[in-house]
Amino acid sequence: MARHKQVRSARGGQFLAAILIGLGIAGAFGAVGAWRFYRQLETQVANKFSGRRWDLPSRIYSAPFALFPGVHAERSGLLERLSRLGYVRVDGAPRQPGDYRFAEGRLLELALRKNPGSRDDARQVQLQLEEGRIVRMVAEDDGEEISVLELPGEPLAGIYDRVWESRQLVSVAEVPSLLVQAILAAEDRRFFEHAGVDWRAVLRALWVNMRAGGVQQGGSTLTQQLMKNFFLSTERTVQRKVVELLMAFIAERRYSKLEILESYLNEIYLGQVGAKGIFGIREGADFYFGKDPGNLTLGQTALLAGLIQAPNRYSPYHAPERALKRRNVVLNRMRRFGMITEADHRAAKAEAVGVRPAAEPPRVAPYYVDYVQEELAATHPAAVLTQDGLQIHTALDAELQRAAEQAVQGGLAELEQSYEWLRPRPNLPSLEACLVAIHPHTGEIKAMVGGRSYGQSQFNRVVQARRQVGSLFKPVVYAAALIHGHPDGSLWLPTSRVDDTPFEWAFDARVWKPANYADEYFGIVTIREALERSLNAATARAAHEVGLAPIVSTAHELGFDDGLPAVPAIVLGAGEATPLQVARVYAAFANDGLRPTPLATRRVETASGQILERRGIQLARAIPSDVAFMVTHMLRGVLERGTGRAGQLEVPAAGKTGTTDAYRDAWFAGYTPDLVTVVWVGFDQGRALKLPGSKAALPIWAHFMRMATAGRPGTPFRAPPGVTLTYIDPESGELATDQCPTAIEEAFPTGASPTSSCRIHSPSIPVTDGQNGGREQPQKSDGSRRRRWLPWPF
Repeated sequence: MARHKQVRSARGGQFLAAILIGLGIAGAFGAVGAWRFYRQLETQVANKFSGRRWDLPSRIYSAPFALFPGVHAERSGLLERLSRLGYVRVDGAPRQPGDYRFAEGRLLELALRKNPGSRDDARQVQLQLEEGRIVRMVAEDDGEEISVLELPGEPLAGIYDRVWESRQLVSVAEVPSLLVQAILAAEDRRFFEHAGVDWRAVLRALWVNMRAGGVQQGGSTLTQQLMKNFFLSTERTVQRKVVELLMAFIAERRYSKLEILESYLNEIYLGQVGAKGIFGIREGADFYFGKDPGNLTLGQTALLAGLIQAPNRYSPYHAPERALKRRNVVLNRMRRFGMITEADHRAAKAEAVGVRPAAEPPRVAPYYVDYVQEELAATHPAAVLTQDGLQIHTALDAELQRAAEQAVQGGLAELEQSYEWLRPRPNLPSLEACLVAIHPHTGEIKAMVGGRSYGQSQFNRVVQARRQVGSLFKPVVYAAALIHGHPDGSLWLPTSRVDDTPFEWAFDARVWKPANYADEYFGIVTIREALERSLNAATARAAHEVGLAPIVSTAHELGFDDGLPAVPAIVLGAGEATPLQVARVYAAFANDGLRPTPLATRRVETASGQILERRGIQLARAIPSDVAFMVTHMLRGVLERGTGRAGQLEVPAAGKTGTTDAYRDAWFAGYTPDLVTVVWVGFDQGRALKLPGSKAALPIWAHFMRMATAGRPGTPFRAPPGVTLTYIDPESGELATDQCPTAIEEAFPTGASPTSSCRIHSPSIPVTDGQNGGREQPQKSDGSRRRRWLPWPF
């Protein structure tokens, strides 16, 4: 019996030993597994902190807006620009960056916001006005006079991959200490004391929640929140919480508090606008208040910090009362923790919420943005554009773009209302239009509208639609004539005569018979008159004498591509071109014969502002400067008394109507010395418009150009060396006298001006005006000038 007990005891000991050994082995395996799991978490945290933490979309900006004496503060759209840039109009003297005061017609005071790279940062300036126009600009601190002041470009769009996260990175050094204190007061007061987990806060939250019978308070530290946002889902499970705690411990062990804080400031989610998420403290300050974090008031600082807990619940747009209460809770905590004084506490609680308008802005210049993105895609990989946070600065003028969109929309609506056959019909395409405006001296594309609705069609007619150009080609014909002269070696001049009667041009065993509008002919006319009236027969006769080869060569030099057919009909615009190509051609006329290369993207910078790429101005000599000026001078007559008379502006301008066969395309291309604008109107499928360019395209051009030139000083067309301006009688082409019923100023190559006085009317000695550069001018006996030429609709 005793032996039995001994055997059983031995077996029991062996069994217990086996259990202990098994538990030890299992514990060892568990410890190894736990260690491996810990190391995996450690690797995840390290990879996140040492690698790319966020994918930053590239941002596309408009061009800066230059202010200088002569600009009208209201008519130029300056006040609207200030509003879009986040400036706030105040009654008293501006103190905070982003404030301005406007005393109508007399004074505009600005406390400038931060503008990276500009010497005007954080300055207060006075713009002195006379009748609304800037006459003087001075810095308030030292009275220094400022010749040019630049407002930064406006954001147009971001280039995103899949998730629309809007974020602007900020370093912890750039964030004011008061904002950091507000966040700590709202989210984690003991951040600089704990090691990733604040057990005191956890126990306090448990007690509060048990008493309330539900979740009323959280105990997560900033580090835990950061780990959850970086790596984890929002599900509430014990397993996820344990992983969050471990990761917080790892982060605190490997990285400094300031590194963790900086990541948190850039990671936090602060709300939603449409499909776009607002992330990071800088993006939040800009979105809600239009300010940099350093310019927030105490009340705004507390409101932003209060949003972190539940951005949508405390949104000042959707729940302003709740947002106000939450802000005051943060202010109360800041006062209780001694972060602010009682006076500051009271003043901040008296502040209004003061957020920017809540409406999500529509996508600005979508056709332009697409064009820029296509340009960038040729030189930058897609991943770089969607992840590296590039800053892309364009040539677009935001105010001109809005004017262009308004002109196109309004012009199409007016056409459809005025002409019944243009109104939308079921199963038929709608009437379309496009507009492009470029700076002739630089080629910078200042505005682009590719169609009536980007939402309905992303087809950009400015750069993708090739249409016959019609009479827009006629200035090319006359430029070639002025360059190459007559076969006998004599010069073509604006006063040269050509026969405007029915005409036949034989070529390749065929005969081409150009016809005038309404089959009306005018006999012998000057080439100026032929261009102003857009006379087909006269232009064709001139082209026949000049020859197709010189005309096609001149067209290529001016910017038309090599696809122009070498047939007689080309001289009346049978060739095709995009509106942007037409704008380039007319820019050469406006720019003394220098053809610019269209430019949309000016420079590309890294997220930190380092320049990666700068695109310069490219100019090429297309035609001689004197020829360009003479063509421009004749095209001014189109607006003064020709087919474009309805589009006259208050500033010097030139232009040309264009209409193609069967009225399929209506054009107007026109320019001032500083802006070239081309408008096309028609149907994509070539359906007949039944209207000439003067009726369909010119009104849109005129509407846009009047807005574009409003509030800005006009610039004259200046004659280059080699051109002489002389007043002549248009009927005789000779020097005008005080007896001539009409006198016009004409441009001639130096040495080719007429020398004899008008012999048709009673002759007298022409008068020389010494104050007008020696130009010969007629005496005006009664101040009247009879108009001999009537506007022509073609």
